[in-house]
Amino acid sequence: MTGEAQPETVAASGALPTEAQIREALKVVKDPEIPVNVVDLGLIYGVDINADGHVDITMTLTSVGCPVQDLIRADAEMAVGRLDGVSDVNVEFVWTPPWGPDKMSEDGKRQMRMFGFNV
Repeated sequence: MTGEAQPETVAASGALPTEAQIREALKVVKDPEIPVNVVDLGLIYGVDINADGHVDITMTLTSVGCPVQDLIRADAEMAVGRLDGVSDVNVEFVWTPPWGPDKMSEDGKRQMRMFGFNV
């Protein structure tokens, strides 16, 4: 155990996870160059949960040419795929609207300032 909060899971009753539970699970996903999770960075634009447990995540990155796009996608799919009730995860990157620091949560901004970023 790394000391990070583990994603909350739904009981093994076959119930689907909520959007809040999916967003919580995504908080373990970080851009290796930025010490803040993708949720607090404001990179998650949408979460859609189908009745069969398929989860579609629409997100962006801080830059179009992000060299770790595939790593972030795999980490997001793995984090959400661990939740009970999830059968499949698809992550789609979009570039509109473009990301900006204004999309960050207050906690994300605080974390960035702690690491010396000016936000």
